[in-house]
Amino acid sequence: MADIDGTNEPKQFFTDVPPTSEGFYLKGSNSLDWGMKNRLSRIFNPVSGKTVMLAVDHGYFLGPTAGLERIDVNIVPLIPYADTLMITRGALRTMVPADTQKAIVLRVTGGASILTDLSNEDLAVDIEDAVRLNVCAMAVQVYVGSEHEHQTLLSMTRMVDMGLRYGIPTLAVTAVGKEMVRDAKYFRLATRICAELGAQYVKTYYISEGFETVTASCPVPIVIAGGKKLPEIDALTMAYRAIQEGAAGVDMGRNIFQSVAPIAMLKAVRAVVHENETPEKAFELYTTLKSEKK
Repeated sequence: MADIDGTNEPKQFFTDVPPTSEGFYLKGSNSLDWGMKNRLSRIFNPVSGKTVMLAVDHGYFLGPTAGLERIDVNIVPLIPYADTLMITRGALRTMVPADTQKAIVLRVTGGASILTDLSNEDLAVDIEDAVRLNVCAMAVQVYVGSEHEHQTLLSMTRMVDMGLRYGIPTLAVTAVGKEMVRDAKYFRLATRICAELGAQYVKTYYISEGFETVTASCPVPIVIAGGKKLPEIDALTMAYRAIQEGAAGVDMGRNIFQSVAPIAMLKAVRAVVHENETPEKAFELYTTLKSEKK
């Protein structure tokens, strides 16, 4: 029992200072529990309210695609320049140093490859393993409008329920099949469904027409997928437009690790996302950093 001798009577109660009741800075997140907010604050920069995620989870259905042949060699040096690493548990355990301080978003669905129907996914990771790995969010693929829409949506809701229990956010990743129309109407539908069913934030594709209606109608933060490899200036332009039209960040993979200067590209993307830099200025930064490397 603590020794109470010598303790002083409390005097400073600050009765003239009203208690603080600050709102959380991320859209749709104010009513979440402390632990979930804390994890989201490690993903989304508290100053800018945005995130630069580095997606390297492609191997779970693509295998060792170009740039991801050796994550320990090609990707680990990039981690300090990203806010978040999106990865599978196998790659995390075997190739990423455990002293990494960046937020981890763990891919938790799978079950299909490029040789079959990719939409036939289900949960592939137990919530307890996400807890063991100390991740900041769990990524679930959702195929709205596909043959397996029902099972992927229910997989997401199951992970949302488990995440709420343990204080880990769920990222819903909206996938688009080859035969689906990529337009604002579809993405408004897909992102809103994910948010309504409880996802704490959503990853989707940028579209050149009507993207601002997608972000406006989704009550939780949206980050955009980088998609296929683009010329650097085009990728930076896409990121800039997405941010200007309401996105809370980007989740880029191939546009980073397939670039001839991945670190320079990551820094340029960060300038767009966190510093509101124009794509032209960001490309100048990329070009300068790339030449310095040489």
